[in-house]
Amino acid sequence: MSSANPAAAPDAVLVVDFGAQYAQLIARRVREARVYSEIVPSTMPVAEMLAKNPKAIILSGGPSSVYEEGAPQLDREIFEAGVPVFGMCYGFQLMATTLGGTVDNTGAREYGRTPLHVSKTGSTLFEGTPAEQPVWMSHGDACSAAPDGFTVTASTDVVPVAAFENDEKKLYGVQYHPEVMHSTHGQQILEHFLYRGAGLRPDWTTGNVIEEQIEAIRAQVGEKRAICGLSGGVDSAVAAALVQKAIGSQLTCVYVDHGLMRKGETEQVEKDFVAATGVQLKVVDAQERFLEALAGVSDPEEKRKIIGREFIRVFEQAQAEIVAEAPDDHPVEFLVQGTLYPDVVESGGGTGTANIKSHHNVGGLPEDLEFKLIEPLRKLFKDEVRMVGQELGLPAEIVQRQPFPGPGLGIRIVGEVTKERLDLLREADAIAREELTAAGLDGDIWQCPVVLLADVRSVGVQGDGRTYGHPIVLRPVSSEDAMTADWTRMPYDVLAKISTRITNEVKDVNRVVLDVTSKPPGTIEWE
Repeated sequence: MSSANPAAAPDAVLVVDFGAQYAQLIARRVREARVYSEIVPSTMPVAEMLAKNPKAIILSGGPSSVYEEGAPQLDREIFEAGVPVFGMCYGFQLMATTLGGTVDNTGAREYGRTPLHVSKTGSTLFEGTPAEQPVWMSHGDACSAAPDGFTVTASTDVVPVAAFENDEKKLYGVQYHPEVMHSTHGQQILEHFLYRGAGLRPDWTTGNVIEEQIEAIRAQVGEKRAICGLSGGVDSAVAAALVQKAIGSQLTCVYVDHGLMRKGETEQVEKDFVAATGVQLKVVDAQERFLEALAGVSDPEEKRKIIGREFIRVFEQAQAEIVAEAPDDHPVEFLVQGTLYPDVVESGGGTGTANIKSHHNVGGLPEDLEFKLIEPLRKLFKDEVRMVGQELGLPAEIVQRQPFPGPGLGIRIVGEVTKERLDLLREADAIAREELTAAGLDGDIWQCPVVLLADVRSVGVQGDGRTYGHPIVLRPVSSEDAMTADWTRMPYDVLAKISTRITNEVKDVNRVVLDVTSKPPGTIEWE
């Protein structure tokens, strides 16, 4: 099983992840500076990192103390390879201790917003920023002495070395988190490292992604053919449009109507996407197949894997039919997927992190997959995918759609998936979407999963009688890229209208509740 991923741009930055909650945010901030970035685990051998030919390396923060037994370490070679390095928080302390500086637990703990005193305002990192600026700290240990050859450029009231710089070796570090918005001048500091310290150019754009992918896809596919699993969501639509631009009529899109879609979804895919792209579309009715496979299954991981497996089996069937329709044409060897970077990270790939949940198109794929994968969006965040879609000329109705999971409503039913439960959830979801649109809130909400707690019932009163119905959960969230999210503070009158309509119009529902959990600790979807 292989895939075509975005080729590393000429000015690529590696973000070494030491278990930081902000590693993905660092990568995003680098990309916002128009420089391509990629996250790698701290367990990757330094020789392997350097073999990627990075133009700069950023060391993330992390929860460990540099002196703890088993704490992540890096070979000194990374600081002697001539590649510019920027350490943040734990990465800063690791650079300090590895190169002969002093880090110890002095009791100088700093958490949250902290005043930073810049002593060298003309330095590579701090030029053009105030001598006093608020930064976001999160550390227990502190650096009390910089390594030889480094200039101390900032401190705090309790930490003598809060930043140091070595222009000769192009090594830089700060004790705080410049990637978070609470560090007021953090993005400016990061860009100073990229542009001034590392000498990189801000020339990575969505146009680069498109050009690189078109070249890579054409080289991979040659004269063979591909099919794309089109779900109607942003990711698969943009992936399909990008691959079609590369190989044209060699691509056939397959829309699997698995019965897990929202109300009106199938009709919208057939009408909007085909009209926008002119792509060849094959619709497969597989509702009975998926329901039979999911019968009696309540475990969320098992549901995801079943849905992923059945998707592939349907694609294989579609492949055979496409070949039968044109037996003398070239074979269908490739499957296009709209896999995104957050999908890979949450499925335990890319950064050495734990498996949070198997996305149907990553950890949910069967081991006997016969297709070679084309995943042109695998290293992109959602907002970057939207920009690619806009660049490709897709209409706003497709590009700006709220995310919808590939497994569909199957993972928005907590409990067994049945046709009756799907029909119930479809109606509740349609009401919520109608009211959010009517209130003009679509642009304010990243995503609003509507969840059915199928195995839970509660007592209610309707029509002067006792009811024993299901709860519906509303999960409106705001996010940039789905790696982190906060619940959206919706107007009470809109929530009240949604609740009233659902309990009045949807049979067997007598309660609507609001999920006010951020991510972390909760994921956006319930399953």
